[in-house]
Amino acid sequence: MTPETNFDDIRPYNNKEIHGAIKQLLKEPQFIKFTHFLYPGLNERVIRWKLKNIRSTMGIHKRVVTPTITDIIDKTTKGITCSGIENIKKHKNYLFLSNHRNIILDSLLLNHLLVQHRFKTVEIAIGDNLLVYPWIANLVKLNKSFIVKRSVPVKQTLTASKQLSAYIRKTITEKKSSIWIAQREGRTKDGDDKTQTSLLKMLNMSGSDNPYENFEFLNIVPLSISYEYDPCDALKITENIAKKNDPNHKKTPQDDLASMYQDISGYKGRIHFSIGKPMSNKLEVLNTIENKNDQIRTLTTLIDKEIHTNYKLWPANYIAYDLLNKTDEHKDKYSQEEKEGFLNYLKKQIDNIPVEKRFNIDLLINMYAQPVFNKTIHNK
Repeated sequence: MTPETNFDDIRPYNNKEIHGAIKQLLKEPQFIKFTHFLYPGLNERVIRWKLKNIRSTMGIHKRVVTPTITDIIDKTTKGITCSGIENIKKHKNYLFLSNHRNIILDSLLLNHLLVQHRFKTVEIAIGDNLLVYPWIANLVKLNKSFIVKRSVPVKQTLTASKQLSAYIRKTITEKKSSIWIAQREGRTKDGDDKTQTSLLKMLNMSGSDNPYENFEFLNIVPLSISYEYDPCDALKITENIAKKNDPNHKKTPQDDLASMYQDISGYKGRIHFSIGKPMSNKLEVLNTIENKNDQIRTLTTLIDKEIHTNYKLWPANYIAYDLLNKTDEHKDKYSQEEKEGFLNYLKKQIDNIPVEKRFNIDLLINMYAQPVFNKTIHNK
């Protein structure tokens, strides 16, 4: 196994490093400005006093994360629910593999729910493309986040992938900590949650030559995250359109910051987390397949099925499906008032986009309809 020192550039801070990291953060004017978002109503002197006395990851969670997440839930949602908590055990460690809709909140809300049910918090995978300022890297590593190197030169990609794979395996099997990682690089832009085979290939790089054993030890748990409304829905579509028009199009750091702010502050309606059963009992099929690429594709299909079938569908999803298909197949799942409210919501989202970037409303409808398509396919 790769020694611990080889992970220093990607791992979260440990308790001994937290106090020093916070002192460094408090020297950053941009971070101080950010803290006023975390603690609205408090002056800078009080904020500095609250933060400088934190000396552990649990202190970070209690003093910073929990108050912030609670405030976000109260102001931007109609509540958060969870199912499947009985599928996991407090004495075991898991790799929570989930769909990805919200840059900031997917993992933070998971930890919020786990703490409510008296589980340990998980370590969080975060892409270095989001660390648009050096102080953001310090901030996320305070909150049990480890870095996924997506911006390295092509020649270093393999080395970075091996390091990441080894770190994830070591964390679960030796550090005895669970991990959250998204099923794909970046958020789902069109509502079609699909696991990238490249992610599973990365996970398979560490461990033995037997993929069955590799994935069994990781103890994969599929996680389905369902937002009634996606605050960045229209922004995601404009991104997709821009990439189709220009394959070389890339978001700027300012674009990422704007998305993160909208993800946090935008209205989300109801949110549901569905924790699936560990995949261990479904991995035997890998031993019947000789080709490793076919093994990966099979596992990808199994994970997608779990995420799609466990996904919580809201009235908006059924309304979108019926609108797109010009049917009333799911009319028992929503009221006329909910349908009108959904259409008004979509119009408002499009109206908020600059005129030169506006698009056909069907693209937005399709985004909300896609989870119904996915669930229907697996339930046939």
